[in-house]
Amino acid sequence: MTLSRGDAPSAASARRPAARDRPRGGHRRGRDRRAAVVPGPDGRARFTGRPPAVAVVGGGIAGIAAATLLAERGAHVTLYEREPSLGGRLSGWPTELADGTTATMSRGFHAFFRQYYNLRGLFRRVDPGLDTLTALPDYPLRHSSGLHDSFARVPRTPPLSALGFVALSPAFGLRDLVRMNPRAALSLLDVRVPEVYDRLDTISAHDYLARIRFPEAAHHLAFEVFSRSFFADPRELSAAELVLMFHIYFLGSSEGLLFDVPGEPFPTALWEPLRRYLEGHGARVRTGTPVRRVSPLPDGGLRVHTDDRAERHDALVLALDSGGLRTVVAASPHLGDARWRARIAALRTAPPFLVSRLWLDRPLAPGRPGFLGTSGYGPLDNVSVLDRWEGEAARWARRTRGAVVELHAYAVAPVADRAAVQRAVLTQLHRVYPETISARVVDERHEWRADCPLFPVGGYRDRPGVRTPHPAVTVAGDLVRTDLPVALMERAATSGFLAANALLERWGVRGQTLWTVPREGRSPLLRRLAALGAV
Repeated sequence: MTLSRGDAPSAASARRPAARDRPRGGHRRGRDRRAAVVPGPDGRARFTGRPPAVAVVGGGIAGIAAATLLAERGAHVTLYEREPSLGGRLSGWPTELADGTTATMSRGFHAFFRQYYNLRGLFRRVDPGLDTLTALPDYPLRHSSGLHDSFARVPRTPPLSALGFVALSPAFGLRDLVRMNPRAALSLLDVRVPEVYDRLDTISAHDYLARIRFPEAAHHLAFEVFSRSFFADPRELSAAELVLMFHIYFLGSSEGLLFDVPGEPFPTALWEPLRRYLEGHGARVRTGTPVRRVSPLPDGGLRVHTDDRAERHDALVLALDSGGLRTVVAASPHLGDARWRARIAALRTAPPFLVSRLWLDRPLAPGRPGFLGTSGYGPLDNVSVLDRWEGEAARWARRTRGAVVELHAYAVAPVADRAAVQRAVLTQLHRVYPETISARVVDERHEWRADCPLFPVGGYRDRPGVRTPHPAVTVAGDLVRTDLPVALMERAATSGFLAANALLERWGVRGQTLWTVPREGRSPLLRRLAALGAV
């Protein structure tokens, strides 16, 4: 297939990628030459004649990806978003601080890994060189026992990545390695989608790691940190999701575990340029407009109902979070069939999480990393020092000689005293960075949310896919089952493009070519060994 502008998403590794990472021949996939191509449907380049009208409900990553591709192909796109701005769980909004400064608040730090080929391809529409992204030099982890791990010096290409991590990590001692269950651990070496769900979806991430007998320190220092990035307790999370994550970020990809971050707040760096791009392609962007229900029409079209009007469309992409999707489908009794509706109704949401952002009156000690994953510090899961990499925060810190720090607590018990949790994460910050004990908090913001999808044990088969019983309706988002090795933000972007591809295929219009990390273990020998350890 001939690729046009935007058809080959990228995994450029930093603000200025090395020569080997630069795109060649129109293909932009990063350093991993084994990255897999997922061809889009063939067809004519754009719509001819009267183009269809398509509604995209949800203005997060998935919805923006779907709307972008459809608008590029000439469809009449209307993007509905209930919040005042785009971005979904990566949105941002202005807030006035106690010192009179206007700052941008958000739902917290996100790491843009270099395996996020399709998400980066979306950003390249408005930033071809990905200049808005800044590379952080390390992904450090710290346990309250004093153990530290780092990925800066770990080789990126498997199996050297795994061997290097074990050799360099203080969490792996010779005695610990001898105690491991090598037969069970071999299953990590050959991850295939969707077969990994057949093998491991009925086991929790916690029980799977116990079966392998990973060293307790490594379990807490690395694997619990990773699993909680799904906003879930490892006892609730499917082992298949955890193992797939190891494959994507570590054992199956040579992109490594270092990542990039936007150099400015999300709206400025990402969503405002993409909104202009969409509107430049004729899309209507209706923020502050929640969709209440959808009515299928006898002619195969759909009527989308908002608070102020009902509009007819030829097709629909539902790109909502779990709760939003449940609500819209429940209010649309004629949408889909009974089995599909039951699967939507059964979707679960991960426990609440906290994002606390603090504006301090003094800087942190030199050498503090821009991001630190933590374990063993009560509810505190990570610490970000925003002024080390975000322009807006850095400008405030320079002007005030202060610092901007962000604290995350994932998988908080729904019945927890939220004020007590906020105090606890601040206490743990003082343990992690003692210089903050004497700092005065100039201002603070605390965001509590509970809208991330939960991937529970045994839940994979009942998760909705991109296609639905209605041929003109597709679903997108990080909750969607794609049967591809993608997760988190990359699953959202990939599913958005897949949802648009499914509609374009109906109309005989060319779709989006996608990339993923390799879809199976990298070595035939290791795959044969993995077969011996199937659990």
